[in-house]
Amino acid sequence: MGKESASAAAREDEAKLQPWRGDGGDAHQHEIDPPHPVAAPPTARAKPPQRQRDERWRPWLVPTIFVANVAMFVITMYVNDCRKNNSVRSCVLPSLGRFSFEPLKQNPLLGPSAKTLQKMGGLVVDKVVHGHQGWRLISCIWLHGGVIHLLANMLCLLLIGIRLEQEFGFVRIGPLYVIAGVGGSLLSALFVQASVSVGASGALFGLLGAMLSELITNWTIYANKFAALISLILIVSINLGLGILPHIDNFAHIGGFITGFLLGFVLLIRPQYGYRSQKYNPLGYNGPAKNKHMIYQYVLWVASAILLIVGLTVSLILLFRGFNGNDHCSWCHYLSCVPTSKWSCKQGTESCQVFESGNQWNITCQDSGRSRIFINATQSMDDLCYQLCS
Repeated sequence: MGKESASAAAREDEAKLQPWRGDGGDAHQHEIDPPHPVAAPPTARAKPPQRQRDERWRPWLVPTIFVANVAMFVITMYVNDCRKNNSVRSCVLPSLGRFSFEPLKQNPLLGPSAKTLQKMGGLVVDKVVHGHQGWRLISCIWLHGGVIHLLANMLCLLLIGIRLEQEFGFVRIGPLYVIAGVGGSLLSALFVQASVSVGASGALFGLLGAMLSELITNWTIYANKFAALISLILIVSINLGLGILPHIDNFAHIGGFITGFLLGFVLLIRPQYGYRSQKYNPLGYNGPAKNKHMIYQYVLWVASAILLIVGLTVSLILLFRGFNGNDHCSWCHYLSCVPTSKWSCKQGTESCQVFESGNQWNITCQDSGRSRIFINATQSMDDLCYQLCS
């Protein structure tokens, strides 16, 4: 009885699985033909490459720039050899040997002399214009005036540069860094013509400027965009404000920032929010598609490219024609240094050799060769050197 019940249940289950057709009479099993092939649902095309979707670039260029700057500073200090070349005052940390620093009165940043920086490729306008050494516009961005100068710039480089290289890759960030540095050197050369200018600050301000323009041109893809914009403007304002202190070339900062700001619209443009490349759409997809970029992005790209090319070209022409911006702008020098009762804005490349004999100082300007003997001088050696070489 149990077997018959199980057999009947199995037959009933099997019948449920068989296709049946009714012809108005008795129901009978009908063997149906295999179904005609039906178009398979559209299969999605290959997904975008992982890097395009969510992976960041692995930074290597910015760390390389960091190492290059540190290496150049070590080489500069080796060439400087304070103990051998400075006979005016004792060097700072003489235990470092030829890597000891110049006296703080001559270089408060703990670094080499102005003469050494000039020898290593610092920006000296007279040598660029009359000596046809235009390469100094680039070489100066790899030199630094001292340990403090180097540490401040390299910290900013790592904080800003690595983030940008992760987002946009070395192909964009490399040219951005160098061109912004040259832009800073050009504006510095047009207004600061009495001292040696060195440092990567112009290039670093270029990265800051590019971050600001990148936020503006890619406005649609960011959340909390107003907070980010205010933060960037605040950071830039503070750093430019610090540029009014002595021994800081704020014209290089301003020139680098403007150059980087324009370059950001050109190099760091991204597709607008919601854009998908046609090659990643499903087969047969005929839905609406967004343009890759918005109209305002194209306008900013073209305008910035024109302004950048024109600005750099005009600046180069003016520089090699011996243009001095201070002759046409009586207040512009305050953008780089504001004198107060606490400090002076006088800077120079003067270097003197001093021979002491009792109360007499025989001072010789090493740049001009002029020599003079001072007896019972009440002024400092640096001030007398400045007067002699001026």
